[in-house]
This record gives sequence, structure tokens and C-alpha cells, in this order.
Amino acid sequence: MNILHIISQHPESTGSGFYLQNLLRQAEITGHRNFLVAGISSEPFLRLAGVNPESCRFVKFSGGDLDFVIPGMSDVMPYASSRFNDLTPVELDSYERVFAEKIGQAARDFSIDLVHSHHLWIVSAVTRRVLADYPMVTSCHSTDLRQLSQCHHLLDRVLADCRRIDRILALSASQAETICHLYNLPMEKIDIVGTGFDDQLFKMGRNRETTPVHLLYAGKLSYAKGVDWLLRVFAAFEGRPVHLHLAGSGYGEEAAECLATAEKMRQHVTVHGAISQKELAELMRRCHIFVLPSFYEGLPLVLLEALASGCRIVTTNLPGCLELLGNVTPELVEFIALPRMQTIDRPDSQDWHFLDSQLVKCINTMVDRVMHSPSPPFEAIKAVIDQSNWQALFRKIAGSYDQARSDHQARLRK
Repeated sequence: MNILHIISQHPESTGSGFYLQNLLRQAEITGHRNFLVAGISSEPFLRLAGVNPESCRFVKFSGGDLDFVIPGMSDVMPYASSRFNDLTPVELDSYERVFAEKIGQAARDFSIDLVHSHHLWIVSAVTRRVLADYPMVTSCHSTDLRQLSQCHHLLDRVLADCRRIDRILALSASQAETICHLYNLPMEKIDIVGTGFDDQLFKMGRNRETTPVHLLYAGKLSYAKGVDWLLRVFAAFEGRPVHLHLAGSGYGEEAAECLATAEKMRQHVTVHGAISQKELAELMRRCHIFVLPSFYEGLPLVLLEALASGCRIVTTNLPGCLELLGNVTPELVEFIALPRMQTIDRPDSQDWHFLDSQLVKCINTMVDRVMHSPSPPFEAIKAVIDQSNWQALFRKIAGSYDQARSDHQARLRK
């Protein structure tokens, strides 16, 4: 098929961007032809495998097609970004108009069989309006649900058109239920496909040394990801043979605070900054424990990547984390119980003492396990990851493509 892929933000970074990159590669391997419309900042666009530069159309921000900074699906992105909550009505109108123009141009330049957009948000709604005569699938990445909950003044720009998308791809059963509730959609329009990882890139390496025990966080440097919390708690481990690695980037005050705290502990903390997927895989193979102290997630692909690379896991008990690893042996995973959030991605200040003690306990437990047995149980890891590679995931998505085309034809006949 000829597949038009649409994403409103940088396609070469963030979880949804890495998801898109794997999707493009698998679609090409399977014999499909890809075309991409994406939002980018003024800096040069990095070439992606699975789509050639001639088959890309970009909405350029910060002095290009639009003169404001690209809005991110999260409040803190790994690059300079603005917030949808802060855009003026004029900026929002311009945002919709320019994306509509680029999508329309793509439809004239590419013979579309199916549209696959990312995020149940404004650009997917615009796509449904512009390309009403094409079958359409949209992947939910959870940040769109957060935007819907925070930006009530934008519901009229989103809901009606997103309800007319043929198939919605959910990461988990809990996410599917949330989509049904927030968008007033029937469950039969939603396919639970999960997430996948690149098993050729993320795989176990040689046996690790046990001293020091290396911990790793990879992702955005933000409060919602719990990075400031992790760094504050890590100071309590002074005297134990442990070292923390931070991989990722962020902008604004939150990232600056995280980096300043890490700098104070530079003998025990290494800041790697933004790194490639290949560099991340190599770093994971050198580390013993992956820590994801996040307060808001969809289905975090990075947990599968870390586990496949031989890391034990410490993470919060968010629904997506439990769906991925809830049945895994405790030898491999420690869950931190979260209290009710004060906001969608931040706990009440009264709960910090409880959270701190839990995080310390979970990390200490895992450090002790590593020191007792440096190599994690391979068979237990294999049982989790065998059904989670991108080949298996794309087979599910291809089934949704077929169903979307069938649903679309049925809708046109009515």
C-alpha cells in the first residue's frame, strides 16, 4: 500500500518519534511505500530509514511556515518547544491551516491508500477533515490524552473529527478504556496493539562487572518523568558502590534544575545528554539497573529495550508499566506504588517522604540482587521480549490497516 504517515512534532526524537521510525522501517520491509508529513523546528531534519527525503513534507516552525516555537505533546520536550495551552486563537488557526495545506499537498503528490497519524489531537483532527475520503488509522501515545484533559478550550478542535477516524491503535487495555471515556468512542473502533522494540539493536552483551553497580535513566529531563526525584533520592546512596547515568535532554527550568543537581554529584552521576538509539543500546548493555521514576506514561517502550539489554528494572506502578511487566518475576522488576496524583503528573507534597522511602528501598533491593548475581535470568527475560519485537507488532498494525480499509468502505456505502 501507499501509506501517508503524519506526526505533528519532531519525528526523530521522543517516544512517538521512535515509534514512527520503527513503523516506517517495518512498512518498507513489508513492501509498503511511505510518505511523511511532520512538524519540525528550523534546524535541519535528520534523514529517517524507511522514507526518502523526496517523500517528506514538513511544517517548519520558528520563522519557517509558522513564526512561533513548535508546540510539544508534552509540556517539556527534548528540544525547544511551546505549549498548546499557551497558543493564541490566531496561532492555533495558523497551526491548523498550515498543516491542512501540507497534508493536502501530500495528497496531490502521493497516491494514498491509507493514512496513519499519530496522537488523537489537533493534527489528526485536521487530517480527518482534509482527507475525509481515505481510510485512516491513528496511534494514541498517551500524551494526547493528557493534552485533552488539560486543554478543555481546545475540545471543539479535536473531538468531532477524531471520532470519525476509522481505527484507533491503543498501547494497552487501560489506555483503550480511557480513550473510550474521553472521546466517547465505542470500544469496537479501538485495536490494542501494544508497543515493540528493535531486538536487533537492544540485546544483551558480555557479562557485567559488579562494582560499581551502574544505574541508568533514559528519557526527558523533566519533573513529570521524576528525574528531579531520582536525583534527590540518589544522594542517599553515597557510600554504596553505585553510579547513575542520565541519558536524554530537556529545555527550560526543569531540565536546568536536574542538570544542576547532577553536577553536584558528578563523581557518582554521569550526564550523557541526547544520544542516538545505537548509543543508548550500548549504554544499556553496560548498566545493571534501569530506573523509570515517571509519574505519567503510556506503554513505555524503553522498559522493553532495557530489559532486552539485560537490565533489571525499577519503575513506578503506572498502568502501562504494569501491563508490560506486571507478570515478570520480582527478580527482574521492582514496582514503586504511587499515591493519588495531585495533578495529572505530580504527587501531593505530603507524599514525598513515602515516595522517597519506597524508591530507596527498591533501588537498594535491586543493587543487592546485582551484587549477588550480576547476570539477570535470561529465560525470564526471553519470555517477556519474544512477543514484543517490531515484526510481531507490525503484523498487528497491518491487521488494523486491513480493518480500517474495510470499515471505511462500509462507511462510504451507508
